[in-house]
Amino acid sequence: MFQQAPCEPRDALDGQSSTANPATCQDGLVTGPFIACLRRRSIMTRYCVDLDRHELIAAWGTGEGELSTRIAALPAGSGTSLLLGLARALTQLSDAAWRTYTHPASAAGSLEPNSEGWRREHERKRFSEVVDAITQPHLPSGGTMIVSYSHILESAHRVGRALHRLDVPQLVKAVLAEAAAELAAVESAELGDMSGRAQQAVLLSREDASPAQVAAADHFLQVDPFGPTELFSVIDPTAAAVAAAHWLAAAAEVAAASSGQDRTRVVLEADDIEALPHATPTLVLELIDDGASPRDAVTGLVRHAMHIADGVLPDPAALREQLDDLEETVAEYTGDDEPDLTDVALRLTPLDPSRPARDLLEDLLTGIYGCWLLHSEYAGFGEAPASEDAEEWGDKQEEQHQTRSRERFAQLVREAAARDHDRLI
Repeated sequence: MFQQAPCEPRDALDGQSSTANPATCQDGLVTGPFIACLRRRSIMTRYCVDLDRHELIAAWGTGEGELSTRIAALPAGSGTSLLLGLARALTQLSDAAWRTYTHPASAAGSLEPNSEGWRREHERKRFSEVVDAITQPHLPSGGTMIVSYSHILESAHRVGRALHRLDVPQLVKAVLAEAAAELAAVESAELGDMSGRAQQAVLLSREDASPAQVAAADHFLQVDPFGPTELFSVIDPTAAAVAAAHWLAAAAEVAAASSGQDRTRVVLEADDIEALPHATPTLVLELIDDGASPRDAVTGLVRHAMHIADGVLPDPAALREQLDDLEETVAEYTGDDEPDLTDVALRLTPLDPSRPARDLLEDLLTGIYGCWLLHSEYAGFGEAPASEDAEEWGDKQEEQHQTRSRERFAQLVREAAARDHDRLI
């Protein structure tokens, strides 16, 4: 038995390899903790084998659907298992590369040696070593094999080992070009350019927000404060949510002025007019009212949900308070001093942990819509003018009436957003 290599030892240099802790090797495939670490799945480029055409295919999502492209023809005499091994390794490499985008060093807080930020920074630097890892992979020797502590490098070595078993020079060339294209897409997304392959970033949740993307989202919301479709197709969702939080605060100010309600409760009040997901927009409004910037409010919620998705509880003390509050609430409801919480569920995050940034963006835009509902109710836009004959007030007139109401509200929100634009910056 061989001692299994740890996946991410805290005291090891990120990206360094070790023969002192070899993973078990079987037919060139590593069996050990690294496999489990690669089971974390996000939305990234997926690679598959077209058995009919015998081709390697890459597919990725966008804000509007799925795209795919042919990478290379596959050797006809190769078994399906070998071909799937290559596709799997490339998918793992894409997953590891995009994780450096969704979990940037800038969001970790500290870059001190052996800190989370330090590890993330070193992992991102491994992009330059991917080509060498694919062309000169670690191979089994004497029943053991060197395994890199870096997810990116080890994934690249897996790609190289799969190519080594297939032994087709033209395929190696095509895979190298594909790996370069995927890494370039990550780099483009980091710079705020979501064109081409980088468009898949609009489906990812990121712990930080690009200032360029926030500015672009702000521009789209100036055109349509209710949220145009471009927010979901060409903008990183975390950045879009930061801008949407700013515009929600402006919409809440308008709704509060017309309704007389507290600006942190306007979406909750709108829920009495039409059923709305009010909890998250209300939370964001409360955070901003307490002095948080839209950026801090959004990235804090998204980061917390991403940690939950990774199986990490980032704030045990806050959870303890939630449990105490829950127990008090159940006790008041049941009358029991020590209520049974066996069948009571508690949300660890208000967001969908599988897609927190997009979930938050959707809720914030719904919150803006809720502000309009409340505003129109109190500003007199919700009903037809009294002078109109109810029988003559048809669908066309109602549509025109609603359009004028939305346009008036949108203009008021633009003015409020402009007055407090420093809040967004």
